[in-house]
Amino acid sequence: MGMFDQAKDLYKLQKQAKQIKDELGNIHIEATEGGVKVTINGEQHVISITVEQDQYSGKNAQLENDLVVAMNKAIKKSQAIAAEKMKAVMGGMGFGQ
Repeated sequence: MGMFDQAKDLYKLQKQAKQIKDELGNIHIEATEGGVKVTINGEQHVISITVEQDQYSGKNAQLENDLVVAMNKAIKKSQAIAAEKMKAVMGGMGFGQ
């Protein structure tokens, strides 16, 4: 494979990676724990956090724990989605086969 072909393949890979990044920014992922619902996008940016107040009256430690668990669930889901999307690109370029 010549340098021109390698450069062309690299450009194609960069273009596909940018397209996937844009797609991930538009995907919303929700995770819940107890009375906490966390929504993040595929780039792992927090979109919203909703807390059912009546469920945590005087239970700050439980609220904090549920927030951590819900955030970690959301992040794990977003990582799985991103990995699945990137697998197709990397496989097409001869990586990870």
